[in-house]
Amino acid sequence: MTPAELSSTVLHAVRRAVDAGELDVTVPARAVVAPPGPGGCGDYATNIALQLARPAGQPPYRVAEVLRPYLVGVDGVADVVLTGPGFLNISLGGAAPAALVEEILSAGTRYGHADAPDAPDAPDAPDAPDAPDNSVVRLHCPHDLRAVVVADAVARVLRCQGALVRVTAEGFDREWTAALGVRVDGVGPAPVSLPVTVRPVPAPADPLPLGRDAARWALLHPAAHDRPRIGDEHLAQREGNPLFRVRYAHARSRALTRNAADLGFAAEPGPVPDAPQELLAALGDHPRVLAAAAAHRAPDRIARHLVAVADAALPFLPTVLPRGGEKPSAAHRARLALAEAAGTVLAGGLTLLGIDAPDHL
Repeated sequence: MTPAELSSTVLHAVRRAVDAGELDVTVPARAVVAPPGPGGCGDYATNIALQLARPAGQPPYRVAEVLRPYLVGVDGVADVVLTGPGFLNISLGGAAPAALVEEILSAGTRYGHADAPDAPDAPDAPDAPDAPDNSVVRLHCPHDLRAVVVADAVARVLRCQGALVRVTAEGFDREWTAALGVRVDGVGPAPVSLPVTVRPVPAPADPLPLGRDAARWALLHPAAHDRPRIGDEHLAQREGNPLFRVRYAHARSRALTRNAADLGFAAEPGPVPDAPQELLAALGDHPRVLAAAAAHRAPDRIARHLVAVADAALPFLPTVLPRGGEKPSAAHRARLALAEAAGTVLAGGLTLLGIDAPDHL
């Protein structure tokens, strides 16, 4: 069960409690599930009971007590424990990691993408900031390199969520396309009906000498309201460089696949008893991160998420292959599948940021 599926399961539990007359609330549109915080337990936790307490007219812990029976016993849920003022801590069944890995490997780098519309971008469609159905999201930015790069990344993320996007800028230098791979659909002043929608804090120096990948990372990794650092630290091949860690984790996962082939076995999703919960949580959270990055026009969320995935994956990767005279087993195939899933998420996220994910580093 992925976090998205678990969120739907939690909402279904609320709906069943409402139908049974145990809660008198409006079923919310979404339920947030995340790794448990301090004092929590299990694989995921949700604060849905705290969210519903006031409209239900009951204490949060009582709401959680009402919801627990509707979650316990659901296929894929092994146990539900109440902690704190009313957090529901959910432990998933042993097959959950295998299902998540299988889902990621099946989708490939499009894991977390929504179904894209069939129609091409339509510049003359009516403005629609939230891009429902086949309407167009119009992004406009000033004549500023960072603004254009951020708008380009936002457009990529929106398109992966099924939106049609048109990017315009007040000015555009042709060298930006050659150097950083950005594109705009039109150049000129902002339409009267559309304010400037992409205006991050400008870079303090020219990032072009860093090259495409490092320059894009330097401009996209900080939040739009933060001033980016433009320096050689983005080129350093060491652990202190987040971009290096992300690309190195991806390259290591690809190397494991090649090494496993030399040993005569391939990945096969299955139970991984010692799988890092931080890694499983980060992989499962990827679709939510992409959706949030699109909704908030914030590609920096993807960049930070990729760092979290890499940091969770790197300690696990050395455990994948057999050691010494050990023969490949089902456990090794399952570990390899998890490593490949991590590499797939890293490659997909880097692609959305317009950054290369090399197999060799």
